[in-house]
Amino acid sequence: EFRRVLFRSSTATVSNAFNRPDQLSAKLRERILRESAELGYHGPNFAARSLRKGASDVVAVVLADSISYSLSDPVASQFLQGVAEVLGENKKQLLLLSSESDELEQSSAESLPDGFIFYGAPSGDIFERVSRSGKPIIAVDFETHDSESVNINNEEGAFSVASHALVNKPKHAAVLGLRLVDSQRICRLTAQDMSVESKEISRSRLKGYLRAFEEQQLAISPSHVWHIPLNTPEMAEIAAKEALTLNPLPEVILCMSDVIALSVLRVANELNIAIPQQVKVTGFDDIPEAQRSSPGLTTVCQQSSEKGRVATRLLLKNESKDSVILDTRLVIRASCG
Repeated sequence: EFRRVLFRSSTATVSNAFNRPDQLSAKLRERILRESAELGYHGPNFAARSLRKGASDVVAVVLADSISYSLSDPVASQFLQGVAEVLGENKKQLLLLSSESDELEQSSAESLPDGFIFYGAPSGDIFERVSRSGKPIIAVDFETHDSESVNINNEEGAFSVASHALVNKPKHAAVLGLRLVDSQRICRLTAQDMSVESKEISRSRLKGYLRAFEEQQLAISPSHVWHIPLNTPEMAEIAAKEALTLNPLPEVILCMSDVIALSVLRVANELNIAIPQQVKVTGFDDIPEAQRSSPGLTTVCQQSSEKGRVATRLLLKNESKDSVILDTRLVIRASCG
């Protein structure tokens, strides 16, 4: 395959053209690449190279949700940006997988990476399959006894923002929650739903909210707590319209994500409800849109990009460490000043 190219160039020179371009003049490299392409050769076989090295220089992020949904989610996008930044610094490649995909669909892809970052508690048995491979694993936004993890204190973050919003002891409040029950329908909680014990992120945030209500000697009815199945503006706006047409109108609406809170701001504007004069609104995440919204959104910064950077550095170091808990920070803006 290389005969024509090698006739005019040494094996080392051809190798440099593909692997170490800085070793050749631009003109020589261009000629070798052109002649190789004419022969139908476009570079070294990646799989063969990985076998020789015993490493692929690829890191997989296993998403709890589908890839298309995760890429549309601003929090996941911030996290992946942090991951990609550190991988780029270390000349590694990123592979995206989903725990929702069928094992047969991505079994070959699962064998390629040198390590795995699981973003969100996975469904199915992919975590067990990957664990059996012996490759390093970092769990993000959930805990496991089998690997290191990177998390935030969701309960404390929710408690801090709720305490700020409830300081004037409002008579009526609502919570727009995310994935609080096992249902694909937007619905309100029951008294039984409120008492469920779980380590899920949403349950930790609800626990923080309820602790703030208790500390302020306030009560909230389960019928004023919404379950939203997916963190999308479309679903959030349905719940927002229900909450903002309650009689009496809630004086405070606590939202478990900025996407939900920004939907509340949009619906309130459509209904001519003044924020924060009539209703104070808080979010959680501190995505870029939270600062740009009008009014600016009071929220909890959970350092999504930094979370990605920390998780990736831990994976690449491949050292046994305790789980990492990143700090959250209350960000006060005009929606609940």
